[in-house]
Amino acid sequence: MRMRLTSLAACLLGTVAYGQQFIALDTPYQVNYAANLSAGDSQIAIVNDGATDGNICVSVYTYDQQEELISCCTCTVTPNGLQSISVNDSLVSNTLTPGVPAGVVVKLLASSRDGSACNAASFGAAVNGMLAWSTTLAPVPSGGFAPTRTAFVPANLSDGQALQMTQYCGFIEAIGTGYGICRGCQNGALAGASKQ
Repeated sequence: MRMRLTSLAACLLGTVAYGQQFIALDTPYQVNYAANLSAGDSQIAIVNDGATDGNICVSVYTYDQQEELISCCTCTVTPNGLQSISVNDSLVSNTLTPGVPAGVVVKLLASSRDGSACNAASFGAAVNGMLAWSTTLAPVPSGGFAPTRTAFVPANLSDGQALQMTQYCGFIEAIGTGYGICRGCQNGALAGASKQ
């Protein structure tokens, strides 16, 4: 009897642990950061896991350490596709405000197409299907920096925050004279990828 209870408990615990591996992380709105940009580049990888059965628009919003939106843009990600972003080359190389920040907060929002093109200033309905990771530099005890990779974290997007992101991005598009529009994504991994 004791052997059966132990086996049953092991099966139940295994089922719980197994089930936890499949918690959905492909939510429409996700947040991460990039740090120590003066020491080297950070990179973002975005995947469309196919949950929407079609292309998704991923709007990218970059905030500096003063919590100001400094750049925005969109990337189209096809089902099972991979898009990559260099933070230094794309997100902070053409900012609305002068200077290059040492660190940024990056917010991603996956949506369906609103009209004919993806646009961070006017996104469509939020959709699941986006998975994203960030590789950034972290200090090491021996000195210097080493790359560390973390998944973007699913977050809750309030109506006020969504309105602010789209309005500020619209402002950048309308009167930024080209500044503040990030340089976009690259197909595939960054090494050997071509600009989209």
